[in-house]
Amino acid sequence: MQDIEPFYNWRHFYVASEDERSPFYGREYSEFEYTNAIYNYLIHPQWDDIDSPTLYIKILCVDYDLGFAIIELIGEWNDAINNDIMLLKRDIIEQIMLYGVNKFILIGENVLNFHASDDCYYEEWFDEVEDGWIAFLNFREHVMQEFQRANIDYFIVSGGQLNEIAWRTSTPFQLFEKVEHFVQKRLP
Repeated sequence: MQDIEPFYNWRHFYVASEDERSPFYGREYSEFEYTNAIYNYLIHPQWDDIDSPTLYIKILCVDYDLGFAIIELIGEWNDAINNDIMLLKRDIIEQIMLYGVNKFILIGENVLNFHASDDCYYEEWFDEVEDGWIAFLNFREHVMQEFQRANIDYFIVSGGQLNEIAWRTSTPFQLFEKVEHFVQKRLP
């Protein structure tokens, strides 16, 4: 797990630690000190801690003019024990939403498991984005099935073409346009 780095090819577009509006503004990172772990497995020091023992994130890009954020996740998303959605929503998402961001792309190919609780925070997030949306890209099939069993998929856009987007070969703006185009086709 220590070899899985957050995607870094967009650093010339955006760096969360250099964005005064980011929850991670001013954070300093080590390339060599591995201090965070998920179940005794060290993770790369570039991942950001959200006070969950099992879920870490990296804000890859925020564009305040277009109103979107792209966030990559790693670990186990555990709402049942750690209430990870509350940590993500209160400490990260709400801070970004203060500046007009209402479209969220969460990349979950490194999310290994999901454990549901209730859907209250997802519903709250969905209601608060108003004209925006929440899209999940590249989550593993068993994780998506857990989202469906917990009825969380009602509040997000996921699956289908969203799992086929080669996001690493796009700029963040191209990715946003692709996802927005797909979302607009799915919304009534």
